[in-house]
Amino acid sequence: MAPKKSTIVLNVEQFIHDIEERPAIWNRNFHCNKAFLEQMWDELSSTHKLPSEVYVLDDGAEVDLDLGNYERFLDITLHRDNNITTGKIYKLVIEKERKGDYLGKTVQVVPHITDAIQEWVEKIAQRPVQGSSKPRVCIVELGGTIGDIEGMPFVEAFRQFQFRVKRENFCLAHVSLVPLPKATGEPKTKPTQSSVRELRGCGLSPDLIVCRSEKPIGLEVKEKISNFCHVDPDQVICIHDLNSIYHVPILMEQNGVIEFLNERLKLNIDMSKRAKCLQHWRDLARRTETVRREVNIAIVGKYTKFADSYASVVKAVQHAALAVNRKANLVFIESCLLEQETLQREPSKYHKEWQKLCESNGILVPGGFGARGMEGKIRACQWARENKRPFLGICLGLQAAVIEFARNVVNLKDANSTEINPDTEHPLVIDMPEHHIGQMGGTMRLGKRTTIFADKPSTIRQLYGNPETVDERHRHRYEVNPQYVSQLESHGMNFVGTDVDKKRMEIIELRCHPYFVATQYHPEYLSRPLKPSPPFLGLILAAEDRLTSYIERGCRLSPRQLSDASSDEDETVNGVAHNFEALKFPGHKKSTTTSTCTSTDNQCEPLNGLMNGNGNGLNHTFDDEESGACGESRISD
Repeated sequence: MAPKKSTIVLNVEQFIHDIEERPAIWNRNFHCNKAFLEQMWDELSSTHKLPSEVYVLDDGAEVDLDLGNYERFLDITLHRDNNITTGKIYKLVIEKERKGDYLGKTVQVVPHITDAIQEWVEKIAQRPVQGSSKPRVCIVELGGTIGDIEGMPFVEAFRQFQFRVKRENFCLAHVSLVPLPKATGEPKTKPTQSSVRELRGCGLSPDLIVCRSEKPIGLEVKEKISNFCHVDPDQVICIHDLNSIYHVPILMEQNGVIEFLNERLKLNIDMSKRAKCLQHWRDLARRTETVRREVNIAIVGKYTKFADSYASVVKAVQHAALAVNRKANLVFIESCLLEQETLQREPSKYHKEWQKLCESNGILVPGGFGARGMEGKIRACQWARENKRPFLGICLGLQAAVIEFARNVVNLKDANSTEINPDTEHPLVIDMPEHHIGQMGGTMRLGKRTTIFADKPSTIRQLYGNPETVDERHRHRYEVNPQYVSQLESHGMNFVGTDVDKKRMEIIELRCHPYFVATQYHPEYLSRPLKPSPPFLGLILAAEDRLTSYIERGCRLSPRQLSDASSDEDETVNGVAHNFEALKFPGHKKSTTTSTCTSTDNQCEPLNGLMNGNGNGLNHTFDDEESGACGESRISD
């Protein structure tokens, strides 16, 4: 009996349970064990594209990870129109046809769809992405593989576009994989030759061929690609796997990409400014190679098996760690395994996950949706609060922290979110007025919104530079119930940030804690390699026990703090303290008192010192002379 098709589940435990519940699909003579099923799950996970992170832009557009990479690398602000999809183009053409713009003509892929694509690109290329000046170069990524049927209208559109804008305004770079079979150890250029032949058959001839490979490609291979693909050897750029992605722009510069584009597109870039423009980036890339000391950050979530599920969060942690000359060692913890049910079912996994959490220097609970793993996140929040471990909660992480505090400090035992339990006696987290039950699309609070800081001592406000407001991006459907705010604050939880109407809670902090911060917004979306997000920077500094001194210095890093070394005495003291806290077991019985601090606790005193002015916004601008080398706009298909 053949098994029926089923949807891909989100964890191996559910997969194994589903298989065990349907024994008829297995041959009676075949006995499979759990290890075999786990291996099958791994194969299915790698074969099927499972959910990855949704990136949110300022205007609330939900796009894929590519737009996030472009914003981070170029330090620019993109918009929903920078993301072109087939659906958007078809919708635009249908709307034009309904309005009668085509005068009753039959709507076809050529010329109507291809014309719409070209007009879209020309319109977006004129939109500023940094300040008010128009960009000089617009980079368009035509995704997919050449020859795919869904990409052919776009290929045809750009074939026409090269004549529309003239040769000096159009440059085509073709990216191709050069595999290196382990059996022979010889790079194979046939895939590149085949894809270039296919591309030329569509009417597009590449000006640059960017070869991706596992190892560096020799001159002989470059010349072979040059001969068979009708380009000069200098136009074959080889990008092999590097220790850090931050080395890629430097490698491209060393391969003469800037000189080629300057000549090909007649940009007239002042090359004397190029070295200065990339100096900070070179320092960043060098730091990734020389940093020695690690900081362990535990990310407690339910999508930890998928590398792209928390891509922006991972990048933001890395940005903050590199800023203080530390290497982020990310420890992914499956929140389901922290729950009490796992202790009964699989005690070994339960204790392993808790050991990893206890050994971490800081704890981060990212956003998400749904009930699965929620109790594990709540327990992680409780452990961070009770053991004074640096903590950062994002979106659902804030909601989990509020629920935990209400249960264990305010003594509201049934406190929960209406997303998890609609009939809870104490709905600490409720759905927003904009949210329509049963309708998922278009019901979330999306995009950049303003958060107003309360007039009270706040560590996170100091990290931002002591502003009155801050603008960050949101993506959530539930929020803290304002009816419980005063009750929570009376027990020690500070709501230090609200929306402009002061009805929605945006930021929480705990008194008498080294660093317990949670935000309803997603600060990771505005983190940049050279400008880390303040909440993440605070987490790393607190994990290294350097937050207090950093704030006392006016939010500036001293040469000692930037150093990768510390005295033996500091290392010994910090090591003993961390090891002592790691010995505390999550099930350790705590006092039932509702107070979170005493008047003699030195950490209750407000931190002194003013802030730096780096904030979270995009405050670097480029003039026309610099934008050709440092800042370009992106449009992604």
